[in-house]
Amino acid sequence: MHKKLKKFKLSYMLFSLTVAISMLFSPLSYNSKTLAADSYPQDASVNNKVNFNTDVIYQIVIDRFSDGDTSNNPKGGLYDSTKTNLKKYFGGDWQGIINKINDGYLSDMGITAIWVSQPVENIYSVFPDGSTSYHGYWARDFKKTNPAFGSMKDFKNMVNAAHAKNIKVVIDFAPNHTSPADRDNSSYAENGRLYDNGNLIGGYTNDTKKLFHHNGGTDFSSIEDGIYRNLYDLADLDHQNSIVDSYMKDAIKVWLDTGIDGIRMDAVKHMPQGWQKSFMDTVYGYKPVFTFGEWFLGQGESDPKNSYFANNSGMSLLDFRYAQKVRQVLRDGNDNMYGLDSVISSTANDYEHVNDQVTFIDNHDMDRFQKSGANTKNVDEALVLTLTSRGVPAIYYGTEQYMTGNGDPNNRAMMSGFNKTTNAYKIIQKLAPLRKTNPAIAYGTTQQRWINNDVYIYERKFGNNVALVAINKNQLSSYNISNAITALPQGNYKDVLGGLVSGNNISVDSKGTVSTFTLAPGACAVWSYVATSNSPMIGNVGNPMAEPGEIVTIDGRGFGATKGSVLFGNKTASIVSWSDRQVKVKVPNVSAGKINVSLKTSSGIQSNIFENYDVLTGKQVSVRFVVNNANTQLGENVYLVGDVNELGSWDTSKALGAMYNQVEYKYPTWYFDVSVPAGKTINFKFIKKNGSKVTWESGNNHVYTTPTNSTDSVIVDWQN
Repeated sequence: MHKKLKKFKLSYMLFSLTVAISMLFSPLSYNSKTLAADSYPQDASVNNKVNFNTDVIYQIVIDRFSDGDTSNNPKGGLYDSTKTNLKKYFGGDWQGIINKINDGYLSDMGITAIWVSQPVENIYSVFPDGSTSYHGYWARDFKKTNPAFGSMKDFKNMVNAAHAKNIKVVIDFAPNHTSPADRDNSSYAENGRLYDNGNLIGGYTNDTKKLFHHNGGTDFSSIEDGIYRNLYDLADLDHQNSIVDSYMKDAIKVWLDTGIDGIRMDAVKHMPQGWQKSFMDTVYGYKPVFTFGEWFLGQGESDPKNSYFANNSGMSLLDFRYAQKVRQVLRDGNDNMYGLDSVISSTANDYEHVNDQVTFIDNHDMDRFQKSGANTKNVDEALVLTLTSRGVPAIYYGTEQYMTGNGDPNNRAMMSGFNKTTNAYKIIQKLAPLRKTNPAIAYGTTQQRWINNDVYIYERKFGNNVALVAINKNQLSSYNISNAITALPQGNYKDVLGGLVSGNNISVDSKGTVSTFTLAPGACAVWSYVATSNSPMIGNVGNPMAEPGEIVTIDGRGFGATKGSVLFGNKTASIVSWSDRQVKVKVPNVSAGKINVSLKTSSGIQSNIFENYDVLTGKQVSVRFVVNNANTQLGENVYLVGDVNELGSWDTSKALGAMYNQVEYKYPTWYFDVSVPAGKTINFKFIKKNGSKVTWESGNNHVYTTPTNSTDSVIVDWQN
């Protein structure tokens, strides 16, 4: 074992040196077929399920990708063999995905992760307008597979086939709801009925177990309204119900046991954050995987609750702020590069770990990026940007084929073909491998180096590793670029894209000045430098939150081959494994909260500080805190604070809220669902806030012992 490890490290050092030299003097070349799944460095391997910084995700609507097994196609009104009625099933399945994995379509493109639509069993009804559950979001049994996609064995075969090509598998998971329902009509489709591995638990009508909310549909007027009312007509599950809580946490374990590498959580804006944090604690305590949620934001929308969720829920988010701005600038032409630069800067400040947010330019809920009849260079530019920018890039199936389609379901047409010669395919093929070979792309910070309305030149830097990217969105005019400064070392650099997007080569002098060059109309270029040696730099710590004693993975560069030390705050972690780019440790018994993580090599060289790692008090459960008779004045809101980290540790600036008072309970009663440590006696109080003014309730602390493995509610009166 030791000899194999030494041989691997020597081989990888030679590989890294070769890549670094080639990056200086020639465009990056890459043939994914030459790298077996087990030959990747640890941070870039399919075995690293908590870090996707080095990955490129490919989003697949299963039914619309490839039909590999016609025997599982639905019968009757569910299915359209002509693939023209976009509300019907078309036959895409896991075998079809397996076929495209095995024939190299994905790996030759450089794809290292696939995100597939929800794989669980869906309803079998056909609605009067012809709509079916082809998309996977109308669940009936979260513990069984959708037979139109295949059996559980087929699903596991897909996971295994993907892993053999070093491709990770992410599943969509939608625990917010079951299916469309009508409270007064039990025969309406399947009326939201929920099954547990084939056994009926209950339905929306005659809901004696109180599995669902019955507060009508949301008008999206507030976060509270969106959480506790139905999203459109979908039967909205009550996650504070102990049956639902236990069911969903057991259901995700079924899928984690298949070997999946990630979860995309649907509609996180419409579920209590407290319950979701306890859900994520269950995932990380069982089989940790990278998880990102969907919190929709419209064009120009910036919601502090969105970034708060990303920083405190235990999962990352789909970066809608980024996506909407890229669409404005490069698709619709109603903003310029200054607007893009502003979003890059502001999100870097708002998200504690911006490199973990998932970037994209379109998806199954948006108009496709490519407009019918439009110049495809807009797509090419957006791909260059997204593949080299901060965050984990996700590419919607068919974007590489320039598929078009506005609105649901037109944006979910059958895959148009598998042409490997489109410019978009080649761009992904060139740039995706950079996330593996240049840590500046995977882990770096972003700095704007040259800008005007049409041109954006930015630099990614991690230690001595650098990538410089130039984009000219103007399809008619070229620009002379002068006096651009870069951290690229002195030398000549070829465009990694090899001129695919009209890019050019550059030279850099000893002062870091880029020689004046002309950036052609619609041109993009990427210039890359990979350092042959690195001081210790932490790029990622995953999973993003953990209980003391749990194992987390630290990825980066320059850790050295000999074991050093790792600090969480001021406490030393127990080392599980150590290599030059990955260290695994057990979280020490440090005080809960946002902790700084740092590393020191065996020779005493100190790393950078990885900030805001979330250490939990212990195992988490979801509890609803309710306070009666909390009357407020105009501008005042009620918050919750207590003696554990999850309740702010008596710090009023970290108090939870503002609490809700409109749906489940009405003013002057306030409520909030919170993730708290299980089986612990806690002290808490409620406060009123009006700007900087804080008013505490009087009397003694409220005292409460949390449940050990279930949801609960605690109801008290405001103490005047």
